[in-house]
Amino acid sequence: MNSPGGWYLYVVRCNDNTLYTGITTDIKRRLREHNENNRGAKYTRTRRPVELIYWIKYENRSEASKAEAKFKKLSRKKKDKAISEYLLAIFAER
Repeated sequence: MNSPGGWYLYVVRCNDNTLYTGITTDIKRRLREHNENNRGAKYTRTRRPVELIYWIKYENRSEASKAEAKFKKLSRKKKDKAISEYLLAIFAER
């Protein structure tokens, strides 16, 4: 999930069932920050705990940022559909 040089777009589901999207080079660290200290996003601090539900790796920060902006513009329905399709693909591989 974490490797040198890679950037990740990630989505967490907050305790109030809202979604938060961000980018990082270290998903485990970022998830810990969202759940345990003030380094997490202001949005997630009052909606703890958060749960990682989606991530995808990009080669660089620019690609990850563009994907994040595009994902954030989607409606909630389209975000849920994209996440469901991603999860179905993972389970189909097993």
